[in-house]
Amino acid sequence: MGNSALRAHVETAQKTGVFQLKDRGLTEFPSELQKLTSNLRTIDLSNNKIESLPPMIIGKFTLLKSLSLNNNKLTVLPDELCNLKKLETLSLNNNHLRELPSTFGQLSALKTLSLSGNQLRALPPQLCSLRHLDVVDLSKNQIRSIPDIVGELQVIELNLNQNQISQVSVKISCCPRLKVLRLEENCLELSMLPQSILSDSQICLLAVEGNLFEIKKLRELEGYDKYMERFTATKKKFA
Repeated sequence: MGNSALRAHVETAQKTGVFQLKDRGLTEFPSELQKLTSNLRTIDLSNNKIESLPPMIIGKFTLLKSLSLNNNKLTVLPDELCNLKKLETLSLNNNHLRELPSTFGQLSALKTLSLSGNQLRALPPQLCSLRHLDVVDLSKNQIRSIPDIVGELQVIELNLNQNQISQVSVKISCCPRLKVLRLEENCLELSMLPQSILSDSQICLLAVEGNLFEIKKLRELEGYDKYMERFTATKKKFA
């Protein structure tokens, strides 16, 4: 796209605090945005071909609340991204990310994280440091198991659909706020699903269709009636 068009977008963003430039074939993060580090609240650069984020610039958006880079070609995230202390929503669906920066737990205001369609092979332990995180989407990755550390997650909704999960730690029942757990289309045998999810957790919506067992077998498990009580009570609340 031409410089004048980009300049017009930058000028508009200066007034609105919102910079949106989708579907433009951009191969890099627009350097012009460094003029707006102190007033941008929203950046959306989805559906481009951006391969990396500039470390010298990305951490300086001190007021940024929402960053969307869905459908790009990102392979790594710079540590400097984790300086965004006001960031509440981070959407990075359909990139090529294999891991998160070790400092990711510093994104202390983060509420919603979308990482669907990447190449993560494990549940990132950094997520357990994020006390305000409500919703995490890790669907369509290459995660094989859910480790004990999951019990420290503070999320309300965890989406792990379409991974390769064959093991789930019993500690998932200890998540203090977890209400919605999505495990559809994984590699789970019924014996690998902790029964405490049914009998002794906060989870009131468990989605497990498309695994290696029939749903009717799940209904025969001890604790299923307790789960249904929670499910029905929640349904009534939102009816």
